[in-house]
Amino acid sequence: MTEDADRHRDKMAKRKAVQDAEVASKTVEKGLLMVHTGAGKGKSTAAFGLALRMLGRGRRVGVVQFIKGAWSTGERPLLEAMPGLEWHSMGEGFTWETQDRERDVAACRRAWDKAMALKAEDGLGMLVLDELCIALRYHYLPLPEVIDGLMDRPPMLHVVVTGRNAPPALMEAADLVTEMLPRKHHFAAGVKAQEGIEF
Repeated sequence: MTEDADRHRDKMAKRKAVQDAEVASKTVEKGLLMVHTGAGKGKSTAAFGLALRMLGRGRRVGVVQFIKGAWSTGERPLLEAMPGLEWHSMGEGFTWETQDRERDVAACRRAWDKAMALKAEDGLGMLVLDELCIALRYHYLPLPEVIDGLMDRPPMLHVVVTGRNAPPALMEAADLVTEMLPRKHHFAAGVKAQEGIEF
């Protein structure tokens, strides 16, 4: 074995000891409130990846889509067909498409009520609230009510909230916040939204 290989092995052995100690020090197990926000692409995609992971562990998942609804996405028919997943697209499209605040508020209220009903179901492992941050940004739902509803959940229920412009109070309440940052986007080069990528 070369001197470089010996050094590398020793370095990795020390690193493993540090990692093992770090992992062993974590003893709390609880349902998490996770927020995927930011102007970058991939917030809903990441949430649906978590939903697949939860389904793969034999746990039930509920999905409620705020805002989205009229738009057909590639993941929806596959996920809807999966045993253990309940899907509800309850929006009427992005706010600039509906141009009707009352309708948007009513649709978000129906979606929130559905989310709270799913939250109360026994055995639900994860609840994905897709684009809830958009509903909060436009004040279609009262932020204090939403935070109270999210915090008052079964101890092992994981909740994933997606959407741009997550309110600071929601991020403060969350256990995990991931902000997607746009470094480069093909739209800027004139590339249109494409099946399998954007929807």
